[in-house]
Amino acid sequence: MSGLLVLDEQDKALITGLLLAGGRARRMGGEDKGLLPLAGQPLAAWALKNLSAQVDSLLISANRNHERYRELGAEVVSDTLGDFSGPLAGFAAGLAQIQTPWLVTVPCDSPLVVPDYVSRLWAAIEPGGIDAVVAHDGNRLQPVFSLLRRDVLGDLEAFLDLGERKIDLWLERLSWCIVDFSDAPDMFLNVNTPEDLARVEARITAISDIDA
Repeated sequence: MSGLLVLDEQDKALITGLLLAGGRARRMGGEDKGLLPLAGQPLAAWALKNLSAQVDSLLISANRNHERYRELGAEVVSDTLGDFSGPLAGFAAGLAQIQTPWLVTVPCDSPLVVPDYVSRLWAAIEPGGIDAVVAHDGNRLQPVFSLLRRDVLGDLEAFLDLGERKIDLWLERLSWCIVDFSDAPDMFLNVNTPEDLARVEARITAISDIDA
């Protein structure tokens, strides 16, 4: 991993990772996406493994199949709003649970998290000045890939209480910035359909063949 920006242990200890696995997965027939098999493991296990080396501790946001998610080796938290209220509800559940001052998020259906994902977001923080850092793929914002200050929880809960659910609108209430990940397009490959799952598995197989 030569050339990668790496967090030191002191900084890593300030960050908890949150895997977002609380969606309804309508386009997958309502199946729990994070538990779909991908190259011999549950889909969620891939992102969780890639994130685990970059943070101090891990949480999984899930609204069903809690025992199966716990088998992946992380504490499970659930939305307090119910009815599969979207990523912001998962953010709130994670922020309410963490002991660290920062939370970094990844979706369970994007398995190819790059090894310097967290360190690149962390490098954009200005002490006392930034509430959130969000990944950008070069074409559009990817707000489920975010680093959030724990102190934003109160504002997020107030936003959700208004019935709002859009991440972009919530970010407008914060001091935030973006980090360009256009050099890491594979990180944003996600699984919404069975065809997507097959494509991502083919990509993982190709990467494994290159590394072998």
